Amino acid sequence: MNITVIGLGKIGLPLAVQYASSGHTVVGVDVSSAVVEQVAAGVEPFPGEHDLGRRLRDVVASGALRATTDYADAVPGCDVAVVVVPLFVDDEARPDFGWMDQATESLAAQLTPGTLVAYETTLPVGTTRSRWAPRLEAGSGLREGVDFHVAFSPERVLTGRVFADLRRYPKLVGALSPEGARRAVEFYESVLQFDARDDLDRPNGVWDLGSAEAAEMAKLAETTYRDVNIGLANEFARYAETVGVDVAQVIEACNSQPFSHIHQPGIAVGGHCIPVYPRLYLWNDPDAETVRVARARNAAMPTHAAGLLRRVHGRLAGQTVVVLGAAYRGGVKETAFSGVFDTVAAVAKCGARVLVHDPLHDDAELAALGFEAYHRGEPADAVIVQADHAEYRTWRDSDVPGVRSVVDGRRVLDTARWPSAFVTAIGDGTITARLEQAATAASA
Repeated sequence: MNITVIGLGKIGLPLAVQYASSGHTVVGVDVSSAVVEQVAAGVEPFPGEHDLGRRLRDVVASGALRATTDYADAVPGCDVAVVVVPLFVDDEARPDFGWMDQATESLAAQLTPGTLVAYETTLPVGTTRSRWAPRLEAGSGLREGVDFHVAFSPERVLTGRVFADLRRYPKLVGALSPEGARRAVEFYESVLQFDARDDLDRPNGVWDLGSAEAAEMAKLAETTYRDVNIGLANEFARYAETVGVDVAQVIEACNSQPFSHIHQPGIAVGGHCIPVYPRLYLWNDPDAETVRVARARNAAMPTHAAGLLRRVHGRLAGQTVVVLGAAYRGGVKETAFSGVFDTVAAVAKCGARVLVHDPLHDDAELAALGFEAYHRGEPADAVIVQADHAEYRTWRDSDVPGVRSVVDGRRVLDTARWPSAFVTAIGDGTITARLEQAATAASA
């Protein structure tokens, strides 16, 4: 098949490479000429995606993948056009379709009969049918369901492990017509390979959910579930701190029963998905108070972590505090909706000088994010762990000379390596007893 992928970002480019690796001819379209030039040269424009560099070089060298900024060069005559363009959401849960509207209109202007258009960007329920199909028809003069077909198939992958996730998870599709569904299933079965999954009720592969609305809701539901689950875990953690209980022990005990699947609490929920898609769900369902409350609880956790630090450290005014981790999660060079921003702001509000360390970001990159860089071995008074980079498991108190207080927001540190500091974690209810013991020892 001749396939066009619109949007060569952290999801779109690996998808284009996957399709090209599966024996098809792919043209990638992006508005950034710099991205297009790098892809055309076989150079990944962003680091951190496992095996992308090698696979990109192979498919570019073989001629299976090329890139352009010109829709007229990429769209006419293609069998399938896959749209993976960002959609943004504001704090009031209002989606900003600007970039997707522009991409859809550019696609429509070049659309030719026989093409399947598949949207993979996460959307509010009803968007594929009520927004994209009419715009494609208006811009092309063609009829959906007759001259071309439209489907929705949400991406279900995490950056850093896209190729593995494509194999691991069923590919969900929903179309606007039976023929569109048939075409979508046929397409995805030809470009994806799936791992066997004994834990599924039906074989892993392409699953037709029967409508675009069902596929749209499935993506919102699975990510909103995670946000609500983490919000509940954070409620448990905050309560555990008041009653002298370590919430980690409680959650481990609960999850030993097969009907309990409590997620882990933590300092923040970040990334492109979990903090964002519940807001899209709220746009569809504004009465979903459970979702709204969970989102608010998770958004408040950086401030809660700063409060924990004040509790164990005392006054933060004039103190130097290091935040470990700018990324939203360990091992990924991505700061979208990262908790680092609110954590730094909350600690700085207490009058502290705040420095940020991240093994994947250099000083210039941290400065571009608005942070002053910290370097391992420099003195500081306190530490907050914001991202669970594996490197931090090997850190010890001597790596931060003078440190006396640590809040581990991800439970990643080996506490035995920090004997000179008071180390606590979110949900560690033993904090009160340990502070009392420390006070008694100091007075003695």
